[in-house]
Amino acid sequence: MKNRRVPVMTLVVVMLAVVFIVLYKDVVDRFNPFLTKAYVYVQINQAPVPNHGRVEYKLTGYNAEGDKENVNFTASTELPKGTYLKVLAKGAYVQEWEKINPEEVPSAIKW
Repeated sequence: MKNRRVPVMTLVVVMLAVVFIVLYKDVVDRFNPFLTKAYVYVQINQAPVPNHGRVEYKLTGYNAEGDKENVNFTASTELPKGTYLKVLAKGAYVQEWEKINPEEVPSAIKW
């Protein structure tokens, strides 16, 4: 009977770990030593979703080389459509963001 408990418990632990990674990808990415931080440039082009007194944006942005990246972040107020942001991201984790002028967007990025 004990011989069956170890594999079953191992399977349960692995399944819980996978669920945690899927549901809390931003938390996992925040502490992942294999990911590096990079700036992603986004334009506010859709309405945010209310999220516990804040607003959440799920946008597609581009890094300085022009490669597509998905970015999720929250703000305390709704940002005007057309606003450009420079987002410091590490995988799905967003550390900070700041408003920028359109001229500050790298030339490699084509909207």
